[in-house]
Amino acid sequence: MGCLGVAGAVLGGVALVAVGATAVVALLDEVRPAAVAEPRCTAHLDGTDWTLSPDQAQNAALIAALGVRRDLPARAVTIALATALQESRLENIDYGDRDSVGLFQQRPSQGWGTVEQIMDPVYSTTQFYDGLVEVPGYEDLEVTVAAQAVQRSGFPDAYAQHEVRSRAWASALTGHSPAAVTCVLPGGAAATEDVAARLARDLGDLPTTAAPGAEGVAPTVDVDATSLAPSDAVRAGWVAAQWAVAVAQPTGVDLVAVGDQVWDRTAGAWSTVEEGALPPGQVRLTLAG
Repeated sequence: MGCLGVAGAVLGGVALVAVGATAVVALLDEVRPAAVAEPRCTAHLDGTDWTLSPDQAQNAALIAALGVRRDLPARAVTIALATALQESRLENIDYGDRDSVGLFQQRPSQGWGTVEQIMDPVYSTTQFYDGLVEVPGYEDLEVTVAAQAVQRSGFPDAYAQHEVRSRAWASALTGHSPAAVTCVLPGGAAATEDVAARLARDLGDLPTTAAPGAEGVAPTVDVDATSLAPSDAVRAGWVAAQWAVAVAQPTGVDLVAVGDQVWDRTAGAWSTVEEGALPPGQVRLTLAG
């Protein structure tokens, strides 16, 4: 075989290998699962996104909800969130410095309660707010000063680094920034908690109407949130709606509807609906089937 013949054979072999490799890659692309975005929740404020993990977001939702139920200003929620971010990274941990535990790293030896009590996030958050409201003029104090007055931390200046993130989440979860909380979550998760029970724990005994669903129809829970802000039903609706988005990971909520806006777990974003807008203060939660 001449040189040209040999070269042609070699090139032909290379081409066949290339074609074969391309086919293998194409086949792998067909069977390889699509990349899944890391689960996360975000509060958007003034052009900036502030991200938390789904676990952090559900704890932030509880802290904000308890503040709303006490009719505390958004500033109180900002201070509480900044404190929890610094103390525990907004995670309900059962360890810490010396005997510190929980969201706010409260110490049984310092009179905050028993370990079991402090590990209850409702109890620990209530304890924090009980201390905060006793601080004269806390609304006008710097976050570090207000938080330190309650916590008596060895690192009082550390709270400041979390202020802007906390303000974004507080503004959204207290209903002052509509459609600001979004979550990107895995799809198709079954509900792992009773939504009505979680609602009652966080937001109180709100009027609800549950529909169990049927073949091809997902279950829903309708919530009347107007009592959360009696003078501002629109804001009240956004309190409950953005709470629901922030706790969608453990509750299995797929859709959250409020006014003419719907958050969709699949899209991970809010969108406007042309028909079927809900009255102010009313929220509909659609659960994973």
